[in-house]
Amino acid sequence: MFHKILIANRGEIACRVIDTARRMGVATVAVYSDADRAARHVAEADEAVHIGGAAPADSYLKADAIIAAARETGAEAIHPGYGFLSENPEFVEAVEAAGLVFIGPSAPAIRAMGLKDAAKALMEKAGVPVVPGYHGANQDPEHLSGAADAIGYPVLIKAVAGGGGKGMRRVAAPGEFAEALASAQREAQGAFGNPAVLIEKFVEKPRHIEVQVFGDGARAVHLFERDCSLQRRHQKVIEEAPAPGMTEEMRAAMGQAAVRAAEAIGYSGAGTVEFIVDASGGLRPDRFWFMEMNTRLQVEHPVTEAITGVDLVEWQLRVAAGEPLPARQEQLSIRGHAFEARLYAEDVPAGFLPATGTLSHLRFPEGVRADTGVRAGDTISPWYDPMIAKVIVHGPTRAVALRRLARSLAETEVAGSVTNLAFLGALARHAGFAAGDVDTGLIARDLPSLTAAAECPLSVKALAALGAGGFARPGGGLAGFALWSPLARRVDMRLGEEEIPATLSLKAPDRVEVSLGDERLVAEWRGGDWWIDGTRAPGRLLVAPGRVTVFGAGTWEFALPDPLDRAAAGAAAGGLTLAPMPGLVKAVFVKPGQTVAAGERLAILEAMKMEHTLTAARDGTVAEVLAEAGAQVEAGAALVRMEEET
Repeated sequence: MFHKILIANRGEIACRVIDTARRMGVATVAVYSDADRAARHVAEADEAVHIGGAAPADSYLKADAIIAAARETGAEAIHPGYGFLSENPEFVEAVEAAGLVFIGPSAPAIRAMGLKDAAKALMEKAGVPVVPGYHGANQDPEHLSGAADAIGYPVLIKAVAGGGGKGMRRVAAPGEFAEALASAQREAQGAFGNPAVLIEKFVEKPRHIEVQVFGDGARAVHLFERDCSLQRRHQKVIEEAPAPGMTEEMRAAMGQAAVRAAEAIGYSGAGTVEFIVDASGGLRPDRFWFMEMNTRLQVEHPVTEAITGVDLVEWQLRVAAGEPLPARQEQLSIRGHAFEARLYAEDVPAGFLPATGTLSHLRFPEGVRADTGVRAGDTISPWYDPMIAKVIVHGPTRAVALRRLARSLAETEVAGSVTNLAFLGALARHAGFAAGDVDTGLIARDLPSLTAAAECPLSVKALAALGAGGFARPGGGLAGFALWSPLARRVDMRLGEEEIPATLSLKAPDRVEVSLGDERLVAEWRGGDWWIDGTRAPGRLLVAPGRVTVFGAGTWEFALPDPLDRAAAGAAAGGLTLAPMPGLVKAVFVKPGQTVAAGERLAILEAMKMEHTLTAARDGTVAEVLAEAGAQVEAGAALVRMEEET
């Protein structure tokens, strides 16, 4: 076994590898960028080496700097995590040329699966079913359009390199093909440096079911399947294992196909074979097709670990150190059911835009596995994926595990950034999902109900007012003063767009009347909690400068407006198109003097690995273009100014 390994990654996966390495007695070396100097993975590793600037190209994608750090610290092997250099065959060769061990598959195996078109041809030869489509080298737009016509609409355009939904577009009709192709190629070029695409038949009721495989270079086993069908814009949201409705016949067929795929390329280490399944007639062994193989550890690997009892990172280290496969196929079995929910810093009401912010508070319920790379006080950086944590639960049955997931999400506490926590909770309570009736279109179909803002209870507003007025507990606020009349204080709060004025009247040291418009509620302090109108307050208070958060019955974050800021806020011109987040301006489609219609594209902003199209809010004429393609802008930066309406 290795004495010391270097982890060529950051965030939660770096922390995940450190946990297993520490348990195995293996020392760890972290690498970090300028943006990650105080990151959790840096603090938890035994050693840490600075490798460059905040941009991935200046740090986590610098193979030479990472290899130099490994040699300087005496590390014997490099674990790539996922993303960054994890599926880069040139990096594997450079690691091995430096006399180090790459903890993962060989460069030839990665190359075999690195391009989706070549991988599909290889899988056909290995007897693995593949989706009908065009996987050829001719990238002429007219040729690709003709291929789409031959396959039959709807079709899916996919980048041949990479994954994660980047460079992927669904096209419903021939008239939409040209624009979708250009957008997919542009995104693929930016994400992977390769604009080539393939065209596939789009399955109408698709489920995304993948099989975890593990090989030692000669033989392989599978550790059963995961269902990753709950997706939004091809990004996984909640994953589970095993797949609901799976039959033993289909499980055996998929498992055998995945093992054939791994053994066909002499695969070593952890990998995932992804299948698209037509669920329109239930799960049948003749209705699944190979999509791609991820030649690395997957983000959702914890659900497989939960149902098998296997530590996949431990297996990675053992096989990379020269040991044979730790188990035979007949020794592996499924125990219970597991879910993983991806908690992101993102603004759901604004269209799931990635968000930044400093986490003033972060707490997970006891008994829940939370894989995270951040702590309270850490900043969500605009340079990297905005994941806060993965919340993982396990239960003896799917129903029990899903109830545990819903409760765990309800008890998770995050403050300092907007998140998708309420959205995840709505998914966990979704009746169709609970019944196992899931496909990749579920979220899109039910998006309005899943993202609908809940009505904030009066008791929550009253509790927030207590916190805003200095009454997180008795003894603050107005306590200690005496006047001829009851003491009263006005506080102003804002919840989203709602302005909430409140008046707090101190009736006794442990009794406050809260007036919210025409409503009057009485708050009493009993046994360490506020009771409002005779009922225990519906959550916990967190008070921070300019903000009060109530955890309980959801997460409610109230802003405390500074009156001095109101005038400045009103000075923003209504004709400005602002960057909703920090990012790179990829394209600008307008010029001064151009007339545009509401909804017309103005620019494309790339942020946190995704493209975001900015459109005109109204009909009008462009007065100024304030940013050019290639510019890095901050959140709130003005990009386009429209002429004032007359």
